[in-house]
Amino acid sequence: MSYFDFNAKPKIVPVLDKKFRPAALENKAFLEAVRESGSSIPVRIAVERGNGQISTYNTVIFDEKENRNEDNLFYIERFVKTILWIHGGWKIIIGGPQYVADYIKNAYKKGGLREFDAELMSRVYEKEFTVIGTDIDNVPDSNENTKPVGRHLEGCRIGLDLGGSDRKVSAVIDGKPVYSEEVVWHPKTQSDPDYHYKEIVEALKTAAAHMPKVDAVGISSAGIYVNNRVMVASLFIKVPEEIFDRKVKDILINAVHELGDIPFEVANDGDVTALAGSMDLNDTNVLGIAMGTSEAGGYVDSHGNITGWLNELAFVPVDFNPEAMVDEWSGDYGCGVKYFSQDGVIKLAPEAGIELDPDLTPAEKLKVVQELHKKGDPRAERIFETIGVYLGYTIAHYASFYDIKHILILGRVTSGKGGNVIIDNASKVLKAEFPELAEKIKLHLPDESNRRVGQSIAAASLPEVK
Repeated sequence: MSYFDFNAKPKIVPVLDKKFRPAALENKAFLEAVRESGSSIPVRIAVERGNGQISTYNTVIFDEKENRNEDNLFYIERFVKTILWIHGGWKIIIGGPQYVADYIKNAYKKGGLREFDAELMSRVYEKEFTVIGTDIDNVPDSNENTKPVGRHLEGCRIGLDLGGSDRKVSAVIDGKPVYSEEVVWHPKTQSDPDYHYKEIVEALKTAAAHMPKVDAVGISSAGIYVNNRVMVASLFIKVPEEIFDRKVKDILINAVHELGDIPFEVANDGDVTALAGSMDLNDTNVLGIAMGTSEAGGYVDSHGNITGWLNELAFVPVDFNPEAMVDEWSGDYGCGVKYFSQDGVIKLAPEAGIELDPDLTPAEKLKVVQELHKKGDPRAERIFETIGVYLGYTIAHYASFYDIKHILILGRVTSGKGGNVIIDNASKVLKAEFPELAEKIKLHLPDESNRRVGQSIAAASLPEVK
């Protein structure tokens, strides 16, 4: 019997996607079948990222005598990809049967199934991507050195949020914003990083002019940042690679130095959103999910810390249906970006009977659907119902890797009536399929204007002034 024959049908089927196979249910069915076989084999997997930090997981697969190796390989491949994009890493260490390690090695080699993932991780961590197969006892334990970042409100601080269409900056004195502005800019169409540099410095100097001094600067932006350096960021998507290394990697470090030798900290905007939510809720274990151009994530752990994990949920597999839509960037199917972003809305529009003008931009297509929803069009309602069902099952999947008490649902897809429909349907799924999680996890849809103020304060609070 192949892995795809497991009876893991959802109790609540998305109205516009009858073939949806939730990762949470598929993994649960696989593990139950392994246990029922009475001859499971342990597998231990670690991913190592920057500064020697390691995230380690234990799982089980079928014994080879069960003739279920294909099932095992599918399960492990999806599992490895998930923890790689949640935690980040340049090295995968697999303890277990040799054929499992060999399969993952081949998948992540040049020309392999996951070449995109390996190349991007190499770029982020500036190390050659490596897969090692070993005995299970040789796989290292987790080494998660999370550090307290943020919640520092004392003094005169600048909070800068660099978005793809506007840049927001606030001058914050003892936790209170005394000046804020939003300026439209066009970073994604500019190939000369001098444009980005000029705009960033101008934002910093504008905020600085509204305070007697600057004690610290915090910067929030989409992308991957290591030690305050830009490793991958869509803001610089048009910048040629040879210029990127020379002029972009240290662009934020150099921009802040224009104000002097000032403590500063850069964090992914998803993490800063989760931090802002944590500060507002006065609680920990917060996962932020932003549904916009793509799917962004951020997490604050049980200590109230940002973890340094990637939280790139756009590339985490959430649907195990092999006929699911493929993400153009990674070349993989069933990943979050096609479920929790404007792409997800556009994907579902034809299924709902809505024809969208192909000449419109993705953002404009989303607005068309939202306008129809605002007018009470039941076709648009079904799109947001479907996304809500997707979300309910995916929250259960994320809960296998994050300890969650609160989830913030954000982004332009949640604007208007759609956000409440998404939340309501996600809650229905959790209550029907995962009652324990429904009791534990609270879903929040923050007010956009309050979130923006909170985001700037949270960004400003990132650096510690010693």
